[in-house]
Amino acid sequence: MRAARRITDLPPYPFASLGRVVAGLVASGVDVIRLDIGSPDLPPDNSIIDALQRSASRPNQHGYGGYTGTKQFRQAVTLYYANRFSVQVDPETEVIPLLGSKEGIANMATAWLDPGDVALVPDPGYPTYSMGPVMAGAEYYAMPLLEENDFLPDLAAIPSDVLRRSRLMWLNYPNNPTGVAAPEGYLKSVVDFCKAHELLLCFDAPYADNTYDGYRAPSILAIPGAMDVALEFNSLSKSHNLAGWRVAMAVGNREAVKALGLVKSNVDSGIALPVQEMAIEALTGDQSWLDARNRVYAERMKVTIDALKRMGLGVRRPAGAIYIWTPVPEGWTSARFCQELLSNTGVSLAPGSAFGDYGEGYARISLVQPAERIREAMQRWEAWWAGRS
Repeated sequence: MRAARRITDLPPYPFASLGRVVAGLVASGVDVIRLDIGSPDLPPDNSIIDALQRSASRPNQHGYGGYTGTKQFRQAVTLYYANRFSVQVDPETEVIPLLGSKEGIANMATAWLDPGDVALVPDPGYPTYSMGPVMAGAEYYAMPLLEENDFLPDLAAIPSDVLRRSRLMWLNYPNNPTGVAAPEGYLKSVVDFCKAHELLLCFDAPYADNTYDGYRAPSILAIPGAMDVALEFNSLSKSHNLAGWRVAMAVGNREAVKALGLVKSNVDSGIALPVQEMAIEALTGDQSWLDARNRVYAERMKVTIDALKRMGLGVRRPAGAIYIWTPVPEGWTSARFCQELLSNTGVSLAPGSAFGDYGEGYARISLVQPAERIREAMQRWEAWWAGRS
């Protein structure tokens, strides 16, 4: 007996492997402070929880949620896009619900790529961008996100032979793991580029509502002409603190929506009805609580950045997302530094190399612990580093 050959070279998901290491340390009595995985620790607004409870208490709400979701859910998505981004979409043909955006990202490769096709993916970037094509029997090409280019891909640097075989491009802004935002002028150039080269632009935007210092992230669909080439993936995991409930949506180009929906109808049976009603409240209810939530992240960010600067680590203040992307000390690989930090202090970070080759030399800090807990983590880090010096 053997597993399928297509997964022979498929690496374990980085955070699954790290989770096993952390679990072992916790079992041995170590007080681990997890700043690695991006799982929000804050709850959603009470109105969202109330909507879930009301729906789940009704006896007729426990059947299948529908392959394309309920009409009310799709209409809530269109209302959110109209109110938040001034983007008009058709709820019947330009919206598809997802069981969290991760499954949609992985399934998009199956829906759009054949063997020999190439997906253009950012590096560093979310690992599923590249693993989706691998599992679909296609290929991927890493577009470097370099600090000197403000962590934006240089489209002109993509080799012509790669571009000829490419059918899909992934972009993600506000960006995970770097936290940077993409200027609208750059997004316009990406849309034009994808039109010129007949690429489907898959724009991953789960952090559009996790922003700071007055920045409001746009939808790629607000860029003129984007509906012709773009499919935006949006999730309530980070925007509304609903990561564990697995509710998201893909919105945009109707051919891409149709293709993704065909794949999904063969592999899942939709989102639970109470979860859809919870999401409707999240998307259409009072959004003012998000500002207070983002101020909590901003406080945590300040604690983290102040400590990093005291240790001489130059770091950019992110425009969005829930992470700090920091260089590791000179002379260390990102994996070794994170391993040593974890074993010596109990502070767990995500090594930059988990996000691709161009993540080497960095580490990602997730702002998913209370400020006092983050302060303790940084004090442990500083004390350990001072002791080494």
